[in-house]
Amino acid sequence: MTTTCPHALDESLTRWGDYDRDDPFPLFAQVRSAGPVHEVTLADGHRAFLVVGYAAAREALNHPDLSKDMHAALARDGAVVAEGLPGPDFARHMLSVDQPDHTRLRGLAARAFTRTRLRALEPRIEELVTELLDDLAASDGVVDLVAGFAGPLPFAVIGELLGIERDDQRRLAAWFATLLAPYDGDEPPAASVAASDAIVGFLTDLVDLRWAEPTEDLVGDLVTACREGDLTRQELLSTLFQLVVAGHDTTTSLIGNGVVALLTHPDQHAALVADLDLVPQAVEEFLRWDAPVPHSTFRYAARDLTIAGTAIPEGVQVLVSLAAAGRDPERTPGAEAFDLQRGGATHLAFGHGIHHCLGARLARLEARIAFTELLRRYPAMRLAVPPEELSWGHGDGLVLRGLSSLPVLLTGPGPQETRP
Repeated sequence: MTTTCPHALDESLTRWGDYDRDDPFPLFAQVRSAGPVHEVTLADGHRAFLVVGYAAAREALNHPDLSKDMHAALARDGAVVAEGLPGPDFARHMLSVDQPDHTRLRGLAARAFTRTRLRALEPRIEELVTELLDDLAASDGVVDLVAGFAGPLPFAVIGELLGIERDDQRRLAAWFATLLAPYDGDEPPAASVAASDAIVGFLTDLVDLRWAEPTEDLVGDLVTACREGDLTRQELLSTLFQLVVAGHDTTTSLIGNGVVALLTHPDQHAALVADLDLVPQAVEEFLRWDAPVPHSTFRYAARDLTIAGTAIPEGVQVLVSLAAAGRDPERTPGAEAFDLQRGGATHLAFGHGIHHCLGARLARLEARIAFTELLRRYPAMRLAVPPEELSWGHGDGLVLRGLSSLPVLLTGPGPQETRP
């Protein structure tokens, strides 16, 4: 395969997606060393351009000629995307549209993520963290930190924003876990279809209830906007679906991936336990070093364009590797090292430009509270299995990267004695 990159990529690396999901970073470094942008073939056979350098990624994420309009892409000859469950009625949200619809939809949802609302939510997040850690404390021996903490916490928080009762949150979480589980083949299994149908029914009923009896939560806000003609019912349902997915899945991975980074770097673990005031900057290093979203969501070239000197023709998909950009040594000296002393956010884990993650502030808040209390209560926490036995099988491994489970022992030798 030919490439228009300044440095040609070895053809054995041009089929993107066929790599070790448990440790993709050596490959990312190899590809990045050959240049910031490369032509590749995705696992589904589509041609694409892969962006791996930090500066090039930043340029691509805010490029005016890169479209996120999936419907326009599908309408083109030789469509470059395929819509999955739960289908088109739930696919018109801020991540799948361009201006001006993007700004309109984002503005309506953004009301739930203001500093004032998040400040009011902070005590409830603290309560949820305490409840979950209390439940873990009741366990004897090995606990699964994903199932018992990293997963339930962000789902409960997004449930609070949406005004969903705890019992309903648990049912909804189980359905989403089934829906988002990876599977082999082109057709989703029956369990995924059933979970999708259950989610559709639940969110539809929720909107109908709020329509009949308005509430002062995010669903109530969006229903009011729909009633006033500021968004369609399809956009309302799509926005709710997207907020649930984005509001829990990535934060689950942030917590899980961050814990593994700590427990496999004993000196960093010990330093953080000794000074919990470092947690906010530690969260930024977790995001940089092992991004929960290793590749950006869908984009394609709406017209011929150039990124970092590479010509990209109209109609071709562009995939931005946020994980590869996070370890770009041209942006971050010594980028392959995990170092909690780095200052500031030297990453693009939340994206950049108009599509910068709406929930970034909430994710940082959840992670700060979660890690502070987790390390305060369990400073000697350690892995219960060798690191090589962990599996980053959560999500599809391309857009999402997270652990299926994280077995840990909550007590034991102090972090300075922990062995990876």
